Amino acid sequence: MTLPGWRDWAFALKTYAAAMLALFLALWIDLPRPYWAVGTVYITSQVLSGATRAKAVYRVGGTVLGAAVSVVLVPNLVNEPILLSLAVALWVALCLYVSLLDRTPASYLPMLAGYTAALIGFPAVEDPGAIFDTAVARAEEISLGILCASLAATLILPQSAAPLIVGRLNLWLAEARAWIQGALAAARAPEASGTSQGRRLRLASDALGLDALGLALRNEATGAERAAEAFAPLRQHMLMVLPIVAAVADRVETLERAGALPARVRSFLSDLAVWLADEADDPERAAHLRGRIDGFEPTLGRNPDWTTLLLASLAARLRDVIDLRQDLRALRGHLAAGTPPRAPLAFAYTARVRSIRHRDHGLAAFSAFGVFVGLLVCCAIWIATGWPDGSAAPMMGAVACCLFAAQDDPAPQILSFTNSALVGALGAGFYLFAVLPLATSFEMLALALAPALILCGLMMTQPRTAPMGMGAALNGATLLALQNGYSGDFAPFANGVIASVVGMWVGAVVTRLIRSVGAGWSARRLVRINRQSLAAAADGRGTGHGLELAALMLDRIGLIAPRLATLPAETSASVGDLLADVRVGINLVEVRRVRRRLTGPPRTAVDRALALAARQLRDRTGRPDSALLAALDDGLDAVADAAPGPERRAALIGLTGLRRGLFPDAPAYRAAPPARDDREMAA
Repeated sequence: MTLPGWRDWAFALKTYAAAMLALFLALWIDLPRPYWAVGTVYITSQVLSGATRAKAVYRVGGTVLGAAVSVVLVPNLVNEPILLSLAVALWVALCLYVSLLDRTPASYLPMLAGYTAALIGFPAVEDPGAIFDTAVARAEEISLGILCASLAATLILPQSAAPLIVGRLNLWLAEARAWIQGALAAARAPEASGTSQGRRLRLASDALGLDALGLALRNEATGAERAAEAFAPLRQHMLMVLPIVAAVADRVETLERAGALPARVRSFLSDLAVWLADEADDPERAAHLRGRIDGFEPTLGRNPDWTTLLLASLAARLRDVIDLRQDLRALRGHLAAGTPPRAPLAFAYTARVRSIRHRDHGLAAFSAFGVFVGLLVCCAIWIATGWPDGSAAPMMGAVACCLFAAQDDPAPQILSFTNSALVGALGAGFYLFAVLPLATSFEMLALALAPALILCGLMMTQPRTAPMGMGAALNGATLLALQNGYSGDFAPFANGVIASVVGMWVGAVVTRLIRSVGAGWSARRLVRINRQSLAAAADGRGTGHGLELAALMLDRIGLIAPRLATLPAETSASVGDLLADVRVGINLVEVRRVRRRLTGPPRTAVDRALALAARQLRDRTGRPDSALLAALDDGLDAVADAAPGPERRAALIGLTGLRRGLFPDAPAYRAAPPARDDREMAA
């Protein structure tokens, strides 16, 4: 385990200072439950200042909304406990469903609105007439904690996300460069397919892993947030590197295997690999490389052979590689300097798809149903037993289930959170009955709390111990129940601890029975959704731009990658070449786009190929379809026989990409003999 550095100590100390400030102000204002402010500081605080600020705004909004809902529900349904339980559980489930559709800090607003209604509403059933005052007080206590955490994050040694982004980006670029150089020399140094698949998935996962840092950067107040405009295109550029370089590797390997890679193309690939390894930004050299591509790019005359089509496709993708390399270096420079990009990007398509993300409505509804059932079970236990302080069971059950609902199997995380609650309860019991009776002033109280809270803050700086640190601080502060006067009553304390633990255990059990799924199930489901998107694209439904579909599919691949990393190699291999599917998607949409400008036999042949492609992609068995292969060859024949033009060239390259993506092991395409008629002679 890494020893805490000075930044870790700084975070722990400033979080403790924010908690003590919140406690002091809550006691001074005479709020009824000042300990809510302390717990809120620890659930809000993040190591990066921008992440804390991002959560703070949405947490305030969610708290106010949840308080308002509790004011509406409790007075009207307090005499019908079953209906009240149903209403609150339904509200929490609905809010969680909305929250899980958004993978940005904005998701905190609906999530907080959900379980805040449970936190305020369930304890208020004993005194429903005071629900408005209770809701206002809870909102004030939570908002005070959020404000203090935000002030500490902003004013005391704020830690920017920009250096972390640049550091991770440098590592990503080095890994990507090694992969690209291997792709450019595919025949001379072939890479095992399993190794290549693993490397590409890791690159996709690491690109999506920067999302949280980019969102934190946008909400900073350090000056570095000016560079946040560079992050959205950066993320999409990083993802688009993967299918484009995979296409380059495919074309190079195919041409080398056929002995058809020209010597000047081979020389260009070597020079391109050297240029990619050079850290200097040289626009003139990039322009020179583009000029060399113009020199070997073939013209697609009548009835081009397979080698000509592959060379044309390779040339188009090599230009994309150059553009992406230039843009990634430029965007990295803006992030390092803290300046927004002003000049237009070379790879202009990415600007259209910078904010596309996968939304899983099915899994969100599944998770919401699990939380709904778990809350009802907790409420049933509370109502049936008439348990004093039993309201803590549905309260903490709602919090635990919501916090970890995005996991494939939330049950282990809920149990870990329960363990942190037990640690917090032991600490709270020690303080409540051994230390607090001796603390006769706020200064003594703050000094007594310092060791435990600072330790929790240090634990929050390490990913492995962060849940334990946050859970111990949150639950410990809640169970300690710090107020203006000392009240060391063991019975309410014990009831609260037991009810909280039971609520979280119930949540874990219900989640395991209803909601838990494995990483393999989630990965296969996302792969299936990608295939459904491909079928929709072939049918002409869904997105209208190839890179929009690619962005969506790559986002899913980034979600698949960390799941496959935890599975056996044979399971990972069973999902197939995920980037080949992305390349198929790009080509499907582009072929469908240009088909509108084709007429006569070319359009008819392309339509038939697209219809058969949709049929095969809907077939979950994934069996090769000889009829589709023949239709693609017929489409190439028909389009090749059309009049020259940009639409014809785009259609030929798109059909070539489809053939390579869907049938990588098929024999080379054989052009049909030219038709001998007057129309051809005239052409």
